[in-house]
Amino acid sequence: MAKTDLVCNPKVLAEIAMSIREAQPGDVADILRLIKDLALYEKAPDEVVATESQLTTALFNPNPHVFAHVVEVDNRIIGTALWFLNYSTWQGTHGIYLEDLYIEPEYRGRGYGLALLKHLAKICVERGYGRFQWWVLDWNTPSIEFYKSQGAVAMDEWTVFRVTGEDLNKLGS
Repeated sequence: MAKTDLVCNPKVLAEIAMSIREAQPGDVADILRLIKDLALYEKAPDEVVATESQLTTALFNPNPHVFAHVVEVDNRIIGTALWFLNYSTWQGTHGIYLEDLYIEPEYRGRGYGLALLKHLAKICVERGYGRFQWWVLDWNTPSIEFYKSQGAVAMDEWTVFRVTGEDLNKLGS
C-alpha cells in the first residue's frame, strides 16, 4: 500500500492524516458514491448506471484494465481517481488517461486533488509513460485553472468524438 507524504500546505495543518493508496475491494461503495457526486457536479446525475458489482469486476479482476486510487483523511475516503492506460503511437509508449478525479467539496482547496494528481504523474514517470491526459468540461473553470496551474495544456485543436447506444450497435453490426 503506497502512501504519499502528508501534504505540506498551511491549509491542511489541522488535518490529522492524509494518504493516497490503491483502491481495495472494500472501497467500491465509496468510489461509486464519489462517481455519483461527480456526475451531480457535472450536471448529469442520471447518466451514472454503473453498479458496485461492475466496478468490483472492472477494478479487481485478475487482469484489470482500469485502476483506482483513493484519498483518505482520518480513515475516511474523501476523493478518488479512476484511470486506465492509453497508448501513443507517436511516442511508442503508454500513458495514463484519467477518467475521473474527484474530491468532496468540503475538502477542496487543501491540496488533496493536487496530491492525487502528483501521485498519478509519479506513476507515469516511474513507469516511463509518455503522457498523462484527461478531459475537462468547458464550463468547469475552477478545474481548468487548477490544471493549467500545474502545467497542463488544453488540446483545443482536437475534437472528441463518441459513439454510443443504438448508433454504436449500428456501426458495430
